[in-house]
Amino acid sequence: MTLKTSLHSCHLELGATMVSFAGFDMPIHYPTGIKEEHIATRTSAGIFDVSHMGQAIIEGSDVAQFFMNITPSAFAKTPASKAKYTVLTNPDGGIIDDVIITKITEDRFFIVFNAACKSKDIAWMKQHLPHNLTFTELDNRSLIAIQGPKAVSALEPLFEGHNLAQQEYMSLAETTYNNNSVYISRLGYTGEDGFEISIANEDAPTLWNTLLENDNVNQVGLGARDTLRLEAGYPLYGQDLDDTTTPIEAGLSWVVRKKDHQFIGGDIIAQQRERGTSRKRVGIELLDKGIVRANTPVENQSGVQIGTITSGGFGPTVNKAIAQGYVQSDYCNEGTEVIIPLRGRKLLAKITNFAFITPNTKT
Repeated sequence: MTLKTSLHSCHLELGATMVSFAGFDMPIHYPTGIKEEHIATRTSAGIFDVSHMGQAIIEGSDVAQFFMNITPSAFAKTPASKAKYTVLTNPDGGIIDDVIITKITEDRFFIVFNAACKSKDIAWMKQHLPHNLTFTELDNRSLIAIQGPKAVSALEPLFEGHNLAQQEYMSLAETTYNNNSVYISRLGYTGEDGFEISIANEDAPTLWNTLLENDNVNQVGLGARDTLRLEAGYPLYGQDLDDTTTPIEAGLSWVVRKKDHQFIGGDIIAQQRERGTSRKRVGIELLDKGIVRANTPVENQSGVQIGTITSGGFGPTVNKAIAQGYVQSDYCNEGTEVIIPLRGRKLLAKITNFAFITPNTKT
């Protein structure tokens, strides 16, 4: 059975083209099209329905230690309301999912995980959950993201009791909407400043439609969300990350704490950080005309395969074909030229940094 978010009827009213994604009927784009939605987010503000993602509260004594057991990140001294991007790891050091974990209070943490990984994430966490902790899935909440340089000015009037402009990046604020609890997190998946609003299902359509009354706010589908995150150099789970890739290979070593490796898969990850890995995730810019997609080989100048594209497309902001993927470590230096075989052609490309834009997040 296809699932629907609380905003499904709003998407249909807006003329969205709907697709099946992670079991949900979701908007891939609206009549304006992916390119215009992408540009609107970079120049003004875009809103995204990301209610298909999973949300949960885990609470109890020493919950920080629980997250330090199942992720490589440090939470013991994390300030209240601070959000962290991290990963769940398996015994081989592979990534089960990438997640956002927020310490609301000492004994109460909020976690958001990917829609396609929701079932396995919940099962994994419950498998390792100590008896003194409780896990509560927030299936009564929706998630709306607003991203772009005008996100603050569009959202702030709707939450007058909270100074959104002063809220720190990667932090959460608790407030209310229609007398119901709301979490507002300053973060996002586009490289732009913005927020994700965890809100009661019953209130989500009202907030969505009210935001769209602002001339600076544009509805944006999953298509532009993908091109925006690709330009920003953010990985997509299931393509750029999976349970066979480690944080070190994926260029996410910054989520791994340095003082100990007492977490699932920690020994392997610690060894990789010390000794290096045989492959790494890189950005790739095409120098010849063409668009490459996931699973396309990457070759050296002699025609030997040295890697694979994991995500690719056209970046409307940078106006060029871009990609990311994994290549052998010897070829990871920025500027190294590589070959992308595509439908009988040999396209010239070069290795770059992940990020093709300068992030505009509030830091």
